[in-house]
Amino acid sequence: MASTASYSLIGVAGRRLRVGQWDIGRGPAGSGRAASGHGRPGEPHPLVVLNGIGMNIELLEPIAQAVTDRRIIALDMPGIGGSPDPVFPYTIPCMALALAALLDRLRIERIDLLGISWGGAVAQQFAFQHRARLGKLVLAATASGGATMVPGNVALLGKMADPREYTVEKTLRRNLAMLYNGGGSGRVSLNAARAPSPTGWACQLAAFAAWSSVPFLPLIGVPTMVMADEEDQLIPPVNSHFLHNAIPGSRLEMFSGGGHLFMLSKAEEFGERLTGFLDEPPGPT
Repeated sequence: MASTASYSLIGVAGRRLRVGQWDIGRGPAGSGRAASGHGRPGEPHPLVVLNGIGMNIELLEPIAQAVTDRRIIALDMPGIGGSPDPVFPYTIPCMALALAALLDRLRIERIDLLGISWGGAVAQQFAFQHRARLGKLVLAATASGGATMVPGNVALLGKMADPREYTVEKTLRRNLAMLYNGGGSGRVSLNAARAPSPTGWACQLAAFAAWSSVPFLPLIGVPTMVMADEEDQLIPPVNSHFLHNAIPGSRLEMFSGGGHLFMLSKAEEFGERLTGFLDEPPGPT
């Protein structure tokens, strides 16, 4: 599936990040108001999507095609996709701060936020650090941190420990298919996958392993939906149940047969549930 996003390199917080933007209506890449800081009055908040480990922006195209009623923004983490390698290792709170700086550069005050897998860690941290800038939070196929999660399939996790398995184009798609499609009956196209750098991959692994959201989950005070697939072998759904129980007032949405990348293999259903949640009027405070 060809990408319909427009792309740019933006310097924020001492880093250069590749940013992809899809405008409302999904016109040809580079058209519309994708580079603008403000939408029209009454439009929904922009939706920022934070991707899984080692996954570049282009892989989010199925979600962008399923959710066309709002501006979507995504970014490649340092050393992933088109973003240069980090000079120094980074932490999850550091990348949450970088996201806030990116919003400042784009002149965006408030967003809705979708965090997928590894990106769900940054999303949780952002919800804690920058609550005033967040409308709604969606956490898909993610967990509370490397040390506090219930681990998935040992063979899959073992593969992730060797960056060489994911930084060589010849083996990248094979390993991603095993890693992300595990447990799922629906197929996910990984043709758009780009090999991360060894530094980028290692930094993402280290950042997640050293982080936990457990102490602040009860303090997340924005409307939150947690989404998981019953057959996810990488991050078992028990982790999503934990997040749901720990985040006050959160909602839990379960899928079946999609595996770890259920949001891509079941993009239409995912888009419907996501849009329905984001469009709901806020409840009483």
